[in-house]
Amino acid sequence: MTMLSDTQTRSKESESDFGFWLYLMSDAILFGLIFATFVVMSPNLAGGPGGRDLFDLANLTLQTGLLLASSLTIALAHHTAANGRSIAATVFWMVLTALLGAGFLVLELRELAQFVSAGAGPQRSGYLSAFFTLVGTHGLHVAAGLIWIGTLIVQFMLRPASPAVLSRLARLTLFWHFLDIVWIGVFSLVYLPELI
Repeated sequence: MTMLSDTQTRSKESESDFGFWLYLMSDAILFGLIFATFVVMSPNLAGGPGGRDLFDLANLTLQTGLLLASSLTIALAHHTAANGRSIAATVFWMVLTALLGAGFLVLELRELAQFVSAGAGPQRSGYLSAFFTLVGTHGLHVAAGLIWIGTLIVQFMLRPASPAVLSRLARLTLFWHFLDIVWIGVFSLVYLPELI
């Protein structure tokens, strides 16, 4: 097994960074299209319930708080690792991020299950179909981020502070912040107009 030189390692990480940015841009386009679909479909209630009938402000506030707090904790994990501080502290912040993200996901899944049990599933109207698509796609991304966090925790425990692992944490941090930005869009476009 051959070891990569510093130059080869940096080149490989640079290619990974470029690929990640391409992925993030394509994800932004995906969410942009889903947001546009939601805007077009939102007047189509087809006799079914709308957001005013379904949304729970307390649940939404808790979801948003958990996700925004997780943005802070992933930033602290990245800052701790990038400054060469304790691996245990980095892992602590990543575990806390995962717990906050999992809490957000549980609340979101519970909310969607309540909608379905109340007869407000995605098949009920164009509005609900677009709503479930948008919120569900965001939830899938959060679930993927949780898997990524778990993988990185293991990597930090096996190969702490290697340049490759630090680079992966930087990309994860950007991805997680992107998810928070998307959630702010969901909150502003989907939930907020229905609650005020």
